[in-house]
Amino acid sequence: MEPEEFSRRVLLAVTGLSPQVVTETLYGLARQRRDRVPTEVHVITTEEGAERARLALLSREPGWFRRLCEDLELTGLRFGNDSIHVLRDASGTPLADIRTPEDNERAADFITEKVREFTADPESALHVSIAGGRKTMGYYAGYALSLFGRPQDRLSHVLVSEPFESSWDFFYPTPYSRVITTRNDKLADTADASVTLAEIPFVSLRDGLPTRLVEGGAQLSETVAAARRALEPPELVIDLAGRCLEASGERLPMAPADLAFYALFARKRQVSGHALRRSDPELSGPFLAEYQRIVGPMSGDLERAEEALQNGMDADYFDQRKARTNATLRQHLGPQLARLYAIHADGKRDGRFSLRLEPEAIRFDAVQDPGK
Repeated sequence: MEPEEFSRRVLLAVTGLSPQVVTETLYGLARQRRDRVPTEVHVITTEEGAERARLALLSREPGWFRRLCEDLELTGLRFGNDSIHVLRDASGTPLADIRTPEDNERAADFITEKVREFTADPESALHVSIAGGRKTMGYYAGYALSLFGRPQDRLSHVLVSEPFESSWDFFYPTPYSRVITTRNDKLADTADASVTLAEIPFVSLRDGLPTRLVEGGAQLSETVAAARRALEPPELVIDLAGRCLEASGERLPMAPADLAFYALFARKRQVSGHALRRSDPELSGPFLAEYQRIVGPMSGDLERAEEALQNGMDADYFDQRKARTNATLRQHLGPQLARLYAIHADGKRDGRFSLRLEPEAIRFDAVQDPGK
């Protein structure tokens, strides 16, 4: 889907001591793709950057955000003090600047969480501008969009013509004459300026992230590590005693019956690589053996399972367990990563299913697996 198809369009800009990035980006969007002009603006900046943004953009005078909207006839664009998000240190104190490794880490996590937060809304399109702030801020914003971005999201930089670039008194090309002093102490008319929005392509890794990271609360380093693992060859560890799987480094708690069902396929893949037949009533025997290894021989759950399967495992029971198991994989791993570990239909024969993992990628926890 395209950004203009969404009623909520968010511009997120990282800024430092140059709040002009906001008006320049809005100008570029309005001139190049007016149908993609945002409905709301958000800024991530330092303590001093926030003060500059309030005074330059949101004040009554000079009020450059208001002026831009009037000059370009933009309406319904929300931007206020609550849209300025200030970076903070570990104690919650606003950061005056980003100077230490700790400051960089905090900035990375803050920017990542904001990008994740805005992309969590399925009814929104996010446009991230990396034109302002320290270079590391722009890098983190772009990286975060690569991690969480969706097809409707965009990344951009703005190019300002000379001699207006980096001039404190320039905010956008005005539709009327306005003479300013540039950074080289020369005079120039803002009506002669040009601003170009340069869209930057990015590769989205969102579908390869575990769901818990997409839903929030993770640091940038943890999210990046998970994205890297998703690009590596899959590895599966089945921990029966711990009632969980570990897939690509992600721990997945599973209900005992679902884990026992999945273990059937894992052992079959390890031993012969053959598929299991959906209509095979004899599956109940090895399934109950796996189930006993998980819950113990004296469990009431085991007794109930034995009673339910006294006539063998029918197709309905098979389908139910397969659906629940694959749903758990998708819930924890996300759609792309889950496909590597899911129970798939065997394309060669109807009614047969298997794992597609290489046998050497599968390991049972030998210490805790009573079946070994």
